[in-house]
Formats: sequence, C-alpha cells, structure tokens
Amino acid sequence: MSNNVFPPASGRKRRLKRAILIVFFLFLLLAAAGAAGAYYIWQSASEPADAGSKEEVGISIPLGSSLSFISQTLEDNGIVKNATLFKYYVKYKGEGDFQAGEYVLSPSMTPDAIMASLKEGKVIGSLDGAIAIPEGYQLTQIAEIIASETDRTAEEVLAVLNDKAFVEKMMADHPALVTKAVLGENIRYPLEGYLYPATYDVVDTQKPVEEIAEEMIAKTDEIVQRYSEQIKASGMTVHEFLTFSSLVEEEATGKTDRKKIASVFYNRMKVNMPLQTDPTVLYAHGEHKDRVLYADLKVDSPYNTYQVKGLTPGPIGNSGIDSMEAVLAPERTEFLYFLASPAGDVYYSKTLDEHNKLKAKYITNNQ
Repeated sequence: MSNNVFPPASGRKRRLKRAILIVFFLFLLLAAAGAAGAYYIWQSASEPADAGSKEEVGISIPLGSSLSFISQTLEDNGIVKNATLFKYYVKYKGEGDFQAGEYVLSPSMTPDAIMASLKEGKVIGSLDGAIAIPEGYQLTQIAEIIASETDRTAEEVLAVLNDKAFVEKMMADHPALVTKAVLGENIRYPLEGYLYPATYDVVDTQKPVEEIAEEMIAKTDEIVQRYSEQIKASGMTVHEFLTFSSLVEEEATGKTDRKKIASVFYNRMKVNMPLQTDPTVLYAHGEHKDRVLYADLKVDSPYNTYQVKGLTPGPIGNSGIDSMEAVLAPERTEFLYFLASPAGDVYYSKTLDEHNKLKAKYITNNQ
C-alpha cells in the first residue's frame, strides 16, 4: 500500500488545465462586459441629453472659463447628461477652443452640435436674469458682476459680503465650510474664495445680495463636501484647501497643467522655499496688472509670497474643480520652478540655473 497522499501527476495536470480554462473564460467574460459597458457609456456621451426636447436655454460662458466650468454649466442647465462625460468627449474629439459669449442651446442638441456652437462665439455680456461668475474671480470682481444685474452698486454689494453679521450667519449655516479662519487677523475679505464660480439666477433685480451670495456659498459647500475625506487625509483645513486651490487657479492659463503647478508649490514648501507666485503680489497691492515689476515684489503684506513663506492667510480668489483636484492629487515631480512664455506655454525646471536659461530663451529674448 502506497503512502503517497497526492493524486497522480496526470490527474493534477488535468485539474490545473481545467482551472486555467475557467479563469481564462471568466477573464473573457469580464473583458466583454467591460467593453460593452464602456461602449454604452461612450455611446451615451455622443447622444443628446433629451432628443425630443423643444426647450431652449440661454447659457453664458464668461471669459477665462475652463472646460470643467463649461461642462458643469451645461449639465446644470440640462444641456448635457453628464459634465465629466462631456469633458472627456470634447478632449477625445480634440476640441475645446471655445469662445466666451452667450448662447442659446437645447437638450436636443448632440454634443458635436454643442461644441460647434461654442466654437463660434458671440458678443460677451450678461444674460438677462442671470449672472455668470468665472473661475479665478476675486470678491471685488464678483461684487461688480452682482451689481451689474441688480439695483445695487458694487460698493453696496461688497459691504454686504463683508458684513460681520452676514459672515457669522454663513458660519452658522455652513459650519463645515465657513469656519472662524475667515475672520483671521490678516484676512482681507472674509468670504474671498468662498463664492463658487457658476451661473446664478437673478431674475428679480431686487433679490437680496445675501440670498445671491448664500447660493454661491452653498454651491461651494456642496463641491467641497465631495472631497471632504481627501481634504482630511491631506492634513489641510478646508480654509487652507481653498487657499491653496486659489493660488493654483490664479496661476493657471489655458495651457497650464494645474497638477504640475500644484506639485511645484508642494515641492517648494517641503524645502522651505517661498512660493513666489505673482498673483499674490497683485492681490497684496489690490490691483490687476498684466505684468509684475521688481518694485512690486517689495510690497509689505502677509499675502506677498515673495516675502512670506507658505500659503497666504486666505484665498486670493475663487477656484474651480480642476484646481481643487490638482491640489488633492498633484503630479509627482521634482520641479521647483515654472514660467509661462508670451505664447502661454508653461515650462518647468528643477534648478534655478535651468529656470534662468528658460527665462532667457522664452522671456528675455522676446521682450
């Protein structure tokens, strides 16, 4: 009698072959299901939101709007089914050079027809009964937009937005978003960066500024809550997160990779370097300029990141989803410098020597 407890070799081989065949067929089934699902999603992305709709909707696309902002605006107004799908469909088609302006679109339009319309461009202005807040706008600019569609002046709107009682009400109504950090000693405007870039209804020109602003804050709250776990894992407070996102937003251009910009900022903070981002200097001066001069860098302000290390005391403008996601998932790089050429291209470098060479090539030689 044999003491071998294992089955004969031939039996083991048959079982092994059978197991391999089963795994292989399961893999084929999963692959087929995945392909079918992907095809269905992609097919859905190329179809109208509602082919039978007779509705026509006025859409305002402000200057400087990102593809994410445009896609979300279209979804919010029922023009496309899903903002993310539309965004990737646009990228797949190699489109995206959309024009700021006002459009009349319908849910019955295909994404291709929508893209064709957005490429035409029209006269920029405000839609009757609506205001569009672009990404990267500061509180003073938002006050001007609200004033343009209401019976108030920009100064009156700004006074409401900065009113301590209103700010404290927002802290009570949106405690996870608006914290006591907005009342910090060095904060210029408590609600700077808290008014989300989107399109809002102001059909009633007598609509209270508080009501308009709270809609914007509620929208920010809604968006930020989507990333609450990631923000917590990052070690940042919500205020710091919005501050960081605003710095990325203000540095972003049409050709900028926000994830790389965020990585440069992270890398600088890791080695205790100042962020040295020009938009903070302009914010410190309280003015908008096309160019920052060396004399501007001397401004004494906690917002001047050429003089103060780390983040600014608070946001220097609002930010969109792309910049928020860049802060939470930056690209892994060793870059410490970046510069934008006059053509809008952005170049990154690891050392100051590389940075200076790029500056001489793309900036100094083109002036």
